[in-house]
Amino acid sequence: MEKFQESMYQLIVETSTKLPKDVRRAIVRAKARENAGTRAAMALTTIAGNIKMADENVSPICQDTGLPTFKIKVPVGVNQIKMKEAIRNAIAQATKDGKLRPNSVDSLTGENSGDNLGDGVPVIKFEQWEKDYIDVRLILKGGGCENKNIQYSLPCELEGLGRAGRDLDGIRKCILHAVYQAQGQGCSAGFIGVGIGGDRSSGYELAKEQLFRSVDDINPNEELRQLEEYIMENANKLGIGTMGFGGETTLLGCKIGAMHRIPASFFVSVAYNCWAFRRLGVKINPETGDIQEWLYQEGEDVDFAKELEKAEEKASVNMGETREIVLEAPLTEEQVRQLKVGDVVRINGMMYTGRDAIHKYLMDHDAPVDLNGQIIYHCGPVMLKDEEGKWHVKAAGPTTSIREEPYQGDIMKKFGIRAVIGKGGMGAKTLAALKEHGGVYLNAIGGAAQYYADCIKSVEGVDLLEFGIPEAMWHLKVENFTAVVTMDSHGNSLHEDVEKSSLEKLAQFKEPVFK
Repeated sequence: MEKFQESMYQLIVETSTKLPKDVRRAIVRAKARENAGTRAAMALTTIAGNIKMADENVSPICQDTGLPTFKIKVPVGVNQIKMKEAIRNAIAQATKDGKLRPNSVDSLTGENSGDNLGDGVPVIKFEQWEKDYIDVRLILKGGGCENKNIQYSLPCELEGLGRAGRDLDGIRKCILHAVYQAQGQGCSAGFIGVGIGGDRSSGYELAKEQLFRSVDDINPNEELRQLEEYIMENANKLGIGTMGFGGETTLLGCKIGAMHRIPASFFVSVAYNCWAFRRLGVKINPETGDIQEWLYQEGEDVDFAKELEKAEEKASVNMGETREIVLEAPLTEEQVRQLKVGDVVRINGMMYTGRDAIHKYLMDHDAPVDLNGQIIYHCGPVMLKDEEGKWHVKAAGPTTSIREEPYQGDIMKKFGIRAVIGKGGMGAKTLAALKEHGGVYLNAIGGAAQYYADCIKSVEGVDLLEFGIPEAMWHLKVENFTAVVTMDSHGNSLHEDVEKSSLEKLAQFKEPVFK
């Protein structure tokens, strides 16, 4: 079991820090489809750079290392109780070493366990089989994409698509709608697993199980194979694009499975996964606990250093019409009013992290620091303290901003905050506050946790650490922190425009395709 624990630690670290080959190839194909000089091309280049940095630093690809979910097949006679104990020990060690962010929170008290352990965490699912080795697969699925999972009960009415019936065509409409509703909030371009049938819980389990399939595999069911191909071809016609910026690639992979159901229920469950598709597996010798083979390693690997060179060459030929503006924090209202949707900004100076707990706190309390003219970053970083007690940022990409919609506008006006950085955009209440107050929303590249960690030059302090590392207010000094203006102080929202445009495109798929 000691050796098995070491093997599980290796699996956790590798899954958190290095994307599998099939996912890397899918991202390269997406890069090749985009036109140079576009926001989508810039986002994909940043993603490529982030993957390369995570490889080199052996650090988390994304700061949200999600809920670890293990799917394990074991020979008869293997001690599953001891295996579970070894996995929990490996999870705790990986968290201590900064390879996982402490993500386990008590649902009643809000207290973070600090080691990624808790009731029901991590998720470990065992299955016996007749083979003579242990098959362990792990997926790290972050909260941003997990929140865009969706389940449909057929028949139903779908925005833009009309009625979806209890047939293959109704299923097709549900899947297209699932991609549409995710927009950029799930860190598109993404992958989806679809479960047809079952009950509400087994349907979602089947959907997530599809994410353990290889991106390049072929569905043995002919009807489902055709549906997968149809979705891959047509979902990318919605124009949502990388990060919801618009573009040629919205979906990187689609896998569909089906199971029986009871006559009264017909569920279509969709598990959405971001581009940072962290899923790996190993074959383990049950006698020794050693890793015999790594899974998801078929086919060609991708050298992202070369991909970045190609991207630079293309960008130098066609830089597009994007304005680049350097901002020094703190910001004035005059500076903010000059920014427009589509501008690329590069920020120097201070910014302060704030997620769910901070926003709730600020509604009823004074801020621990003067936030007038400052920038709030929706981010829950991975942090490590050195032997001298100094904090260091190990990963620091943006979290999904829409969760803060009930608070954001009021907090900006209350404290004089001029800019908010996150991913996926915000809603009408925040947009109105930006216009009234003179504020701006900046979309950072979701999942690019190494890229942004490199922009953070020092940790100047921390407040409200009692909320846990992801939810504390970190004081960060940054250089050349890049983001895109997607909501400005003039009432414009790129997110609103892309959603409206993609809804119009969704309507073209209203008529039946499958009989």
